Amino acid sequence: MIKIKIKKGDIVRVISGTHKGKEGKVLRIDSGSQRVLVEGVNIVKKHTKPNSQDPKGGIKEKEATIHISNISLFLPDGKNTRVGYKYEDNKKIRFSKKTNEVI
Repeated sequence: MIKIKIKKGDIVRVISGTHKGKEGKVLRIDSGSQRVLVEGVNIVKKHTKPNSQDPKGGIKEKEATIHISNISLFLPDGKNTRVGYKYEDNKKIRFSKKTNEVI
């Protein structure tokens, strides 16, 4: 099991795969399968049957998860970075390994 350093609410960029270069906010993290749900990335079409909530049914678009290894934290200055941890005043903080700034 790998350590997941991306948190819910982080802005990330896809670094590999068919959606390479897209950016979005992390909505959900599944640590068991090491997958994350990113807003606006990996849109799939789901066929639904008619039911009481949706009497028409049809084809709906929704976001699917993407593997954690295919994303990287995105900084406001437009660069990707890896995430590290360090202790300051007995508090564990995240920092950018590229710019050494606290996230």
